[in-house]
Amino acid sequence: MVHTALTPVFVGLRTGLHALFVALTILVIVRAVVAPTDASVIVFVLSVALLVTYGLGAVIGRPGRFRSRFPRQSWLAVLTFEWVALLWLIPEAAYLVFPLFFLYLHLLGRWRGSAAILVSTIVAICTLGVHGGWTVGGVVGPFIGAGVALLIGLAYQALAREAEQREALMRDLINTRGQLAATEREAGVLAERARLAREIHDTLAQGLSSIQMLLHAAERTDPDRPGVEHIRLARETAAANLADARRFIRELTPPQLDDQGLGGALRRLAHTQWSTRGLDVNVRVSDSVALPMHLQTALLRIAQGAIANVIQHAHATTATITLAIDRDELCFTIVDDGTGFDPLLPTRNTPEKTDSFGLQATQERVQQLGGTLTIDTAPGRGTTLAVNLSRTETP
Repeated sequence: MVHTALTPVFVGLRTGLHALFVALTILVIVRAVVAPTDASVIVFVLSVALLVTYGLGAVIGRPGRFRSRFPRQSWLAVLTFEWVALLWLIPEAAYLVFPLFFLYLHLLGRWRGSAAILVSTIVAICTLGVHGGWTVGGVVGPFIGAGVALLIGLAYQALAREAEQREALMRDLINTRGQLAATEREAGVLAERARLAREIHDTLAQGLSSIQMLLHAAERTDPDRPGVEHIRLARETAAANLADARRFIRELTPPQLDDQGLGGALRRLAHTQWSTRGLDVNVRVSDSVALPMHLQTALLRIAQGAIANVIQHAHATTATITLAIDRDELCFTIVDDGTGFDPLLPTRNTPEKTDSFGLQATQERVQQLGGTLTIDTAPGRGTTLAVNLSRTETP
């Protein structure tokens, strides 16, 4: 049983039912001992067998032990048969029908359980009439007990259903709260990245730009004077550092996802930036696809990095960006018709340095999202970069 606020109530009701069944069976045993008859030994044996059978129900009725209902219903049939046999021998066994009412309703359902309650009530009334004669109390009493048991059993089932619905609602609430916390955390990260980008741009980048301009002016004032080589070297160093600072700013600045989402942002980049550099990018991303913001941000960054590598190294003329979604799984692919490369080359230790993190940055970003990165390429036949992610994965 899933623990809820009503779990103590359910446990108390079930414990009371078990205690009632055991107490009534002991009452039958005591009655057979106090007022012995020829059938007292058989009553004692049947009572013990009834208790043993009832105890086996705790094993048979354990959740998840049996998928079909047949073992439980067979156990209930054996228990009913033993009760009927005991009832035929001693009238005090009629009291055991009350806890049996709840078992019928619980294991057989509302309609079949109600029918079983009616039949067992008639059996108890007839047996009492055979043993002690027909009386008004012997007829009305069992029917009243059956009605009370039926009302209590139905109320118990309604309460259990309400508890399950409330538990499902609480799980949804907890999941929603987790998603909200993740969204707020993501917004905080993006805001901090934007703040760092502004700080670098307003301080370090501006300072390096000023230094570069001053050194360039000093270099042009007297190109032939001694030490101009040092000035030129300092200017080139400042220019390189300025390029690094601007690259940091681009990496830190959150992507501008417009109202059309990932597809709109990619198309805008294709028309305003990538086409001007000689690369025709075909974007096959539907604007109606709803993705979490962290996935849109990551896929946009992956596309920016991959297309930048295509422009700088692949000598391609066309590229295609595709997003395919199958239930909770998505595949983001970038295909170009460039020269391709040796996929083992980036993993080798070479003295060459590039101006970007390249495939390593893409791989780290995909790993943070819990996805996989696949690269299909070879020299002379283009490159296919595929990213497989889960829409429900939390970064």
